[in-house]
Amino acid sequence: MMNLFRKKSEMVSAEAALPGRAAPIPTAQTHFLSGIPLKAPVPEGMAEAMFGMGCFWGVERLFWQTEGVWLTMVGYAAGHTPNPTYQEVCSGQTGHNEVVRLIFDPAVVSYEALLQVFWEGHDPTQGMRQGNDTGTQYRSGIYTYGAAQQAAATASREAVAPRFAKAGYGAVTTEILTAPAFYYAEEYHQQYLAKNPGGYCGLGGTGVTCPIGTGV
Repeated sequence: MMNLFRKKSEMVSAEAALPGRAAPIPTAQTHFLSGIPLKAPVPEGMAEAMFGMGCFWGVERLFWQTEGVWLTMVGYAAGHTPNPTYQEVCSGQTGHNEVVRLIFDPAVVSYEALLQVFWEGHDPTQGMRQGNDTGTQYRSGIYTYGAAQQAAATASREAVAPRFAKAGYGAVTTEILTAPAFYYAEEYHQQYLAKNPGGYCGLGGTGVTCPIGTGV
């Protein structure tokens, strides 16, 4: 059993990853709460963001409750396997993270405000796990769209690290990468906690406040 946990917590190489498939797996057509098409294009004036914070059910709810977020969706990213299934991702043999991609209105909520939700919404010091959820798919990650997001994410990581250290946590392990291909998760995962209000969340913050852009 210990060998299994260790294997799931070690990043698989591209050569050893599962082959996946050419066609996307089926997913929901519309957002369960808003009815907006899940694959809607980004409206003019809006922007994208992508985060990994552990089990994507709770993460998605955190962001759909954030004012200024227009659309949320869950999926897999930052691994090797094209169009993976949930079972494949959970095996630890795809390299993918469970992520939430969102479309937001910068006139209502800034990217820095979304970063604050990110840092305060989970424990970014746990490496390849989040709470009791263990595996590479539960790692902390920020996946950026453009140079401005990359700079903001990197600066925020540098700014919050001393706060976590002061609170007794270890080093921040959050990866920051240019947004990779996003693969939609299966229909039942989309807006899971809206469909199942009493369902498992797996998301818990640390109590460390991280006011990004305000003298962290």
